Amino acid sequence: MSRARQADASDRAARTPRAPALLWGLGLGGFLDGIVLHQLLQWHHMLTSTGEHPARTVAGLETNTLADGFFHLATWICVAVAMALTVRAWQRGALAPPWRIHGGMLLVGWGAFNLVEGLVDHVILGIHHVRDDLGGPLGWDLAFLALGALQVAAGLALARTAQRVPAADAGLSDRAPRPA
Repeated sequence: MSRARQADASDRAARTPRAPALLWGLGLGGFLDGIVLHQLLQWHHMLTSTGEHPARTVAGLETNTLADGFFHLATWICVAVAMALTVRAWQRGALAPPWRIHGGMLLVGWGAFNLVEGLVDHVILGIHHVRDDLGGPLGWDLAFLALGALQVAAGLALARTAQRVPAADAGLSDRAPRPA
């Protein structure tokens, strides 16, 4: 590939919107957390470590289910905002991000969700842990934080590679965006 085409591909990758994919990652990462850890595995709920709302009682489970619902509402709002930003970018004729950037930013968003939720809920507030059903949940919490950091690092690395690969490999083409 010529240097001019490489520069063009790098320029296009630099101009593509990243916020929508970041928010998709935040929202979908939160959904995955809530669906898998809260509902399917039932390892914890939002307030299970407070001591005031044990999941073993009906009243505690009702309170935790309500808190889980607000949590899911927040993740849904992230997805809705991501969708609105994506549509607005399309309407403006902004280039769709190359798959490497989109996938990378999804990972960054998901990892950021894990880091923030893990630090705030597990460490600072202590309202729940990854495994509330076990004694000594610190190892699970640290692994969750490490996974989040790994996701952010891998996502940033993946997004950066889109600026160094040929246009066809980065998901870019020579075609102009189609009008809406």
